[in-house]
Amino acid sequence: MITVTLYSKSNCSLCDQAREDLEALSRNYPHTLAEVDIEADLDLQSIYKDRVPVLQVGPYTLEAPFDRQKIEMTLGAARDRLAQAASDSELNARRQRGARFNGADRFTQWFSRSYMLVINFLLVLYVGLPFLAPVLMNAGLPAAARPIYTVYGAVCHQLAFRSWFLFGDQSVYPRAAAEVDGAATYGQVTGLDEEDLLAARRFVGNEEIGYKVAFCERDAAIYGAMLLFGITFALTGRRIKSLPWFLWILIGIAPIAIDGFSQLLSQLPGFFFWPYRESTPLLRTLTGGLFGFTTAWFGFPLIEESMGETRKMLAAKKARLGQNG
Repeated sequence: MITVTLYSKSNCSLCDQAREDLEALSRNYPHTLAEVDIEADLDLQSIYKDRVPVLQVGPYTLEAPFDRQKIEMTLGAARDRLAQAASDSELNARRQRGARFNGADRFTQWFSRSYMLVINFLLVLYVGLPFLAPVLMNAGLPAAARPIYTVYGAVCHQLAFRSWFLFGDQSVYPRAAAEVDGAATYGQVTGLDEEDLLAARRFVGNEEIGYKVAFCERDAAIYGAMLLFGITFALTGRRIKSLPWFLWILIGIAPIAIDGFSQLLSQLPGFFFWPYRESTPLLRTLTGGLFGFTTAWFGFPLIEESMGETRKMLAAKKARLGQNG
């Protein structure tokens, strides 16, 4: 038998008329009517708002305004399709899957509502573990800290002169070329050659100067800022609109690109277009933070749009099936 879903709301004369027309057509087009009150579900309200009444007849949808003739034509098309499905095993199987709210639907509905909790949890882990590494080193547990340094070494250069340090006299030990006033340099406190990048990558610190975070300053700022926006986005009910793409490029991408590439290119052998420069911890943190925050601002609301559509679709399906018992 054909299943007809009527999305309606109270004090709706068009809804009353649709109900009467369906009743009049039920003799020639037997069907089961499932009426869904959109005012009982916020997701359904966001879908249909002022569009009710809306009729869903199998794969066909009618939106107001429509008359009895359009309903009759739609019922006839749905009846023919249902007869076809009886002899089409694949189409029948799809129809049967759509006739129940299964485990995959329940998981998808949960994830579409809780995805920011998942993202923020993963960001907490991703940002937190690099800071756990120096804590473990300071606690005398290098065997527990080394795997963290190793794993994050695959995604970050971990150069000691561009990393934060914990449990030492300074939070950073920059290169002399960075010209950070009042800070002892990496070369001074370690006695290592500041141009030896492999040694700077391997050096994790000691009891005297502290232990480095397993993320460089810029990466810590990027993912920390993403977490900050993620928490803000979640606390505001995911209502923040996406940052325009040109502002993302101007505020987020341009500063980090200028700071990073000007430093990189100036240090290449044989490159003489501008003087050798070493970025400062402040600049790396500022540009990384701007990039991370604006990237999350640009991307998370776009994810919310997609998840919102998923929530609406599943809310409609669940309400329809719930009405059918």
